[in-house]
Amino acid sequence: MPIATKGSKVDISSEKKLEEFSKKLSVKLKKGDILFLYGEMGVGKTTFVKYLINDLQLRSRLKLTEVTSPTFNIMNEYLIDGVIIKHYDLYRLKSPNELIDLNLFDETDNSIMFIEWPQIIKHKPNSVIELYFEYEDNYQNRFIKL
Repeated sequence: MPIATKGSKVDISSEKKLEEFSKKLSVKLKKGDILFLYGEMGVGKTTFVKYLINDLQLRSRLKLTEVTSPTFNIMNEYLIDGVIIKHYDLYRLKSPNELIDLNLFDETDNSIMFIEWPQIIKHKPNSVIELYFEYEDNYQNRFIKL
């Protein structure tokens, strides 16, 4: 059963709802998946990744690690059952030329990638999952559009 259909909105107005959605999505992810996370600062992108990674760690009986925003180091990496989870935050990049050294889409077969602030990427891979985190009702409610 799908967790949502393309074009649907998922309510993440509470942290509990965001956690529930990330857990549902975590069981669907597979090696090679690339997720673009769009949305304003503070809308829940990094918290979503944190819950998702921690759920993968729990299901693999691994110790939970602190999942923080990679804003300053650009990328954080986690190894879970032989799968490399790469969490990028491209907010500080000013030019697409700065992406060259990151080799974003090289060797993606054994990884799952989460990319916050992907707007700077000019050439997207064909099979990207795009999640749009948005506010509604004067920032009172939040949702994810698929």
